[in-house]
Amino acid sequence: MKQEMKHTTRAIFVVLLILAVLTGCNRSKGGGAGGRAAAAPGSTADGRTAGGSAGAVNRIISTAPSNTEIIAGLGLADRIVAADKYSLELPELKRRGDNGLRDAAEIDFFYPDPEAIISLDPDMIITSEHNVYGAGDDPFRLLKEMGITVVYLPTSNSIAGIYRDIETIATVLGVTERGSELVRNMKEQIDSIAAIGNSIAVTKNSNTAKKSVYMEISPSPNMVTVGRETFLNEMIELIGAQNIFADKTGWLAPGVEAILERDPDVILTNVNFIDDPVGEIKGRDGFASLGAVREGAVYTIDTDSSSRPSQHIILALEQMARAVYPEYYACEAGAGSR
Repeated sequence: MKQEMKHTTRAIFVVLLILAVLTGCNRSKGGGAGGRAAAAPGSTADGRTAGGSAGAVNRIISTAPSNTEIIAGLGLADRIVAADKYSLELPELKRRGDNGLRDAAEIDFFYPDPEAIISLDPDMIITSEHNVYGAGDDPFRLLKEMGITVVYLPTSNSIAGIYRDIETIATVLGVTERGSELVRNMKEQIDSIAAIGNSIAVTKNSNTAKKSVYMEISPSPNMVTVGRETFLNEMIELIGAQNIFADKTGWLAPGVEAILERDPDVILTNVNFIDDPVGEIKGRDGFASLGAVREGAVYTIDTDSSSRPSQHIILALEQMARAVYPEYYACEAGAGSR
């Protein structure tokens, strides 16, 4: 019993750690309140700096890659004066030098330096609830007290939440129509995939059923997956499949026995911090008996686009669709490429 509790506690810690950094550290080796902006006392969330004029947001600090991706998708990457280290790896910021723009400064993901931020004279800081995990207190409190606008975006746990994030960021940055257009484009691409997903029925054991999918976020021994009320579960359903843990809620740590018992038809993993995530899954004790492993139906999908709640989830959605149902989605390619 003690060993089982120890394993469960460790697995839950991994889940919390992943939740804290999921939108940031996916390239390292080594979900929320629906996307509504929250402005704490001393700041606003309507596109104005405290004491400034409406729409005067020319110097932006972004502290989470998902938010940076949205800002770039709105065509405002050139206004970013500082960002977290993972945002700085995004193509939109890497290409800035080609236009003669200065590189954005790097800020610490969890412990932003107030003096360094003040020296950049930002009009607005767009941040995420993840940023409060490391410090234990609001790391932007002092900056808000100094009159700098800070906009918080809770972690989106649905595609509708991502739409709202885009619209919120577009509104506070004064480019509402660009946000509406970005959302419209997303909806068109998602609707196209969902139309195919809605029509899919696959014969399994003489019964009509959708393919079952196990989505892995962290590998053994601390496996992490998703249940309902997550945008990844929603994506699995959109392509016409069903999540083997859809009866659970949120992020969870499944046991090996539960995975074996539910016997998925397809296994998807977005793990990229071990050398061979597919081989690791296939080589686990007992996994050789799984239908997905016997049929060779174990696939990797892009880590960033399947982890960050932004418009780039389309890329992961396409990859998931083609992995699970290649016969239906062979022609659905390219819409989500960056």
